[in-house]
Amino acid sequence: SFGWEVGEGVKHDWGKMVYGVQDHIASLNFGYRSELRSKNVTYFNALATFVDEHTIECCDAKGSKTKHTAAAFVIAVGGRPKYPDLAGDRECCITSDDLFSMTKPPGKTLVIGASYVALECAGFISGLGYEATVMMRSIPLRGFDLESAEKVCEGLQLHGTRVLRRVVPTRFEKKGDGVEVWFRDASSAEAQEQSEEYDTVILAIGRNALSKQLNLDHVGVDVDPSSLKIVGQGRGVGGHEQSSAEHVFALGDVLHGRPELTPVAIQAGILLARRLFGGSTEQMDYNLVPTTVFTPLEYACVGMSE
Repeated sequence: SFGWEVGEGVKHDWGKMVYGVQDHIASLNFGYRSELRSKNVTYFNALATFVDEHTIECCDAKGSKTKHTAAAFVIAVGGRPKYPDLAGDRECCITSDDLFSMTKPPGKTLVIGASYVALECAGFISGLGYEATVMMRSIPLRGFDLESAEKVCEGLQLHGTRVLRRVVPTRFEKKGDGVEVWFRDASSAEAQEQSEEYDTVILAIGRNALSKQLNLDHVGVDVDPSSLKIVGQGRGVGGHEQSSAEHVFALGDVLHGRPELTPVAIQAGILLARRLFGGSTEQMDYNLVPTTVFTPLEYACVGMSE
């Protein structure tokens, strides 16, 4: 169902894979909505913004607006991929979120970034037989063990992925059905530009928390000025998930300084709900959270690096 054909040789159908991925996502969404209904949870498919400390305004896809009040709020809006704010970036590039929505194969692909998302995308594309290049400004997998990160890069190269180190893009231009990418040495803004052409350019340079759209200043919630994530206070019933407003809590990627991992957010949410409504006192333990990087040479770690 994900495009593989095994017989005399191995073939892969990109279109079937995309259909299978989208069908799987749709089934997950349907399952979540069904679970909400079974638990008598009211679901609004709308964008919410704070009007005052205990009121939000919801705007749906048709522009219809409704207001709702609550004693407490849990914010779990996640984030969206960053753009580098370079000429042609939004016109010529896609983000890691868009990869499995492409109706045609990516062809010769450039992945910009050094995060685990960037390296996973490049390794995945190479594994399907397409030419892939990773462009990184400095070190790969910042925050992970350096020696292990270098082994991951070596594994990428052994599996056919090209790695461009210490270079940064400067602009993007449409070139027929492809993209011409201009880049230079990262060590000097005066370095001479070079260019290469690609069929697809994927940006994987990090994510921004979707906090600006919430009007958090209306409710007194502090956000980190750099990440735009909600700052946990580490006190009260909310504990690590407690914002600077006593009745507002945050979970997942929108919570500053916590692992951006779905299982972590799920567990933190369960424990928060038990504290808010079940009388529990158990806090989420964010120490020693294991994580895995799904590159050709897979890498898992827990605890401190060397």
